[in-house]
Amino acid sequence: MSESSQTLNSQTLTKVRSTIEWLEGRIIGQESLVERLMLALLCGGHLLVEGAPGLAKTRAIKELANVVEGDFHRIQFTPDLLPSDVTGTEIYRPEDGSFVFQKGPVFHNLLLADEINRAPAKVQSALLEAMGEHQVSIGRETFALPELFLVMATQNPIEQEGTYPLPEAQLDRFLMHLRVDFPARDAEHKILQLVRGETLKQEPPKPAAILNQSDIFTARAEIVGMHMADSVEEYLIQLVMATRQPHAYSEDIARWIEYGASPRGTIALDLCSRAVAWLDGRDFVSPEDVQAVVHDALRHRLILSFEADAQGILSDQILDDLIRVVPVP
Repeated sequence: MSESSQTLNSQTLTKVRSTIEWLEGRIIGQESLVERLMLALLCGGHLLVEGAPGLAKTRAIKELANVVEGDFHRIQFTPDLLPSDVTGTEIYRPEDGSFVFQKGPVFHNLLLADEINRAPAKVQSALLEAMGEHQVSIGRETFALPELFLVMATQNPIEQEGTYPLPEAQLDRFLMHLRVDFPARDAEHKILQLVRGETLKQEPPKPAAILNQSDIFTARAEIVGMHMADSVEEYLIQLVMATRQPHAYSEDIARWIEYGASPRGTIALDLCSRAVAWLDGRDFVSPEDVQAVVHDALRHRLILSFEADAQGILSDQILDDLIRVVPVP
């Protein structure tokens, strides 16, 4: 690697770290949410966030939009939403008798799909197809989405009445599924101070620099190029294979898993572990990097058995057991 490339790489990592630090000052007590949101951006994937109301889920991606070069849009998912409200629709032009496609909110760089499980399956599918194919097809025409395209979808786990749970095949389209919890006591004090300052219209601190799209694409190339030893790659694959063939590791786990993670899970685990190592400033991936993201990358890809549901076994508990029984290189 040339000296100029080393300098460029250092600048890219510094800008990303500076962005994370600024976001953590604006999103108090949700460091995991900020980090996972940045991981999704760096990996070119999408994030599903589950948490109670008021935990700064919406605020997080809105603040990210303030420090990333690109446009932002929010869609409030409701039972009466139509697929065209997400993808766009054809508008008739009476002057020449033609139809012109008017792009919908999905054609933005950063998209918040708020309470995605409140819309019917056909609306969810319209968004998830765009996430997976990176394009929208209307009639005979296909329209490409922006190269930088991130969807953060939210779910409220408290109210389930009138919701349409995402099918497992659609959940698989998300790079990570994050569960956020209430902030700690000290963080609550800082939240009050932050809100008071905003109420008094005090000038918030400015970000040190805007994260350009070229910075993000540079970071993505560096992340994919990270060194991963054969033993670490084998460990990563064994974790995924253990969800599909749990009998080889534990009879209890075998009773709890109906279906294991898909190849998308392997890809997600690989990308996310590389991104964690890159953010840590290392040029290699360790087994600890894989373990750091295995829950968020795989929890939504496991289909649990009736017995697991009856016993109150959660996917996180199963992944904890898999980490314990799969040999670490």
